[in-house]
Amino acid sequence: MNIFKHLLSSQSAVCTSYRASISFFHFSSEASIQVHSPEQEVVIALGSNESDRLNNFNEALTQMKKSGIEITRHACLYETEPAYVTDQPLFLNSAIRGVTKLGPHELLSTLKKIEKEMGRIKGIIRYGPRPIDLDILFYGKYRINSEILTVPHERIFERPFVMAPLVDLLGSDIDDDDTVLRWHSFSKNTLFESWEKLGGEALIGKDGLRRVLPVNNQLWDWSKRTSVMGILNLTPDSFSDGGKFDSVGSAISRVKTMISQGADIIDLGAQSTRPMATKISVEEELERLIPVLEKILELPEIEGKLLSIDTFYSEVALEAIKKGAHIINDVSGGTLDSDMFRVVANLSVPYIAMHMRGDPSTMQNSENLKYDDVCKEVADELYECVRTVELCGVPAWRMILDPGIGFSKKTEDNLDILMGLKRIRSEIGRKSLGVSRAPLLIGPSRKRFLGEICGRASAVERDPGTVAAVTCAVLGGANVVRVHNVGDNADAVKLCGAMLDRETSVSRRRS
Repeated sequence: MNIFKHLLSSQSAVCTSYRASISFFHFSSEASIQVHSPEQEVVIALGSNESDRLNNFNEALTQMKKSGIEITRHACLYETEPAYVTDQPLFLNSAIRGVTKLGPHELLSTLKKIEKEMGRIKGIIRYGPRPIDLDILFYGKYRINSEILTVPHERIFERPFVMAPLVDLLGSDIDDDDTVLRWHSFSKNTLFESWEKLGGEALIGKDGLRRVLPVNNQLWDWSKRTSVMGILNLTPDSFSDGGKFDSVGSAISRVKTMISQGADIIDLGAQSTRPMATKISVEEELERLIPVLEKILELPEIEGKLLSIDTFYSEVALEAIKKGAHIINDVSGGTLDSDMFRVVANLSVPYIAMHMRGDPSTMQNSENLKYDDVCKEVADELYECVRTVELCGVPAWRMILDPGIGFSKKTEDNLDILMGLKRIRSEIGRKSLGVSRAPLLIGPSRKRFLGEICGRASAVERDPGTVAAVTCAVLGGANVVRVHNVGDNADAVKLCGAMLDRETSVSRRRS
């Protein structure tokens, strides 16, 4: 077992008591059964279109956990047009899988209590606005038909805003033997056929059904175009630009330049993660980071931009978010600080989980560079990281995935990853379609493999190679690219975006 997997398994034991296998009694369809043991797997849909929709979701998840529902998976988050009664605000919709010992009607009562406590008033307008709506889609293998409860939910297959998150939760290959669909005599084909009849993936991205990630009090539709993340190294020893921006003045000037060149996100790092870098303390990292962060937040130019913090320390993450940063970018995927996942869960911010074996001082050791199939193994290990984060309370809809170009990878591994982004998504999708649909971040900027291929010993001479790598990444499906040279790479992203838009337009006309 490599270090990455070992540390993840240790953290998983701390964060959750979830048991992967659950035994069930065999019951036929029953209208009024109340099962208190053993645990049953449930699927619950969430919707909200009143007040602070995201806060409503967070509160509902918290209350469900307190009420005896152990959440094990989250679908993606969708902003959707209202159904049936259309003259009302847009909804947020998603769904969760979980396990509970609550009987079906006991579960229904619990969910209705949560709705009531959160301000939902029944009976005013059916299908009208509501702060929270919690519906039981599936309860174990049971079919339930009573005066107050029908399971499976009777209108599942007519509602795109229900089907999209349901496919996220149930549409993976690996779950084919244990999914709730089998318990109800449905097949994967039935699920996908029903989804396709509604429009399927072609519906996603239109005004009526957007897949979004919540960040900085807004909903980011990352599918519209690839975002550019500009790198700001506040370190004296980074491999590319160490020492150039270690004063507040030079750092602020650099941020202004990157924004003017088209950066959507600024990624601040105060600890070098180059190979063999010396680890600094939390205190030293904060001393470098916080003064610059505070000044950046005062800039008029920063309006509408996002600030990401590149750190593997949970204490740095906590302090930076409190000061006003928006995203945590953790190169270790939680393996270097056992408290990181809990802190991120409590902060309710997006988390960039990157694949790396070992740490910066060991990641290029021979044992961390052994791959039989790098795309599959990176996908598998990255998925295990995400599962651990999710079981610690971070919804899948807040995650961004980074396969870790240059981190515990040889030159040929980096090339395979750049050419294999769709395969990485596909491999993750075998285990969770929801997770595989998370935004994908790629960071090839000025990495050593570009120098080896192009014969450029100096990192600052690798910008043309970076543009080529970024082009490959965007055409392969990257949603965010992390770069030093924002101007040139922003142009490459625009050109790739135009090419992809053109391809989509031609394809629609032909169909």
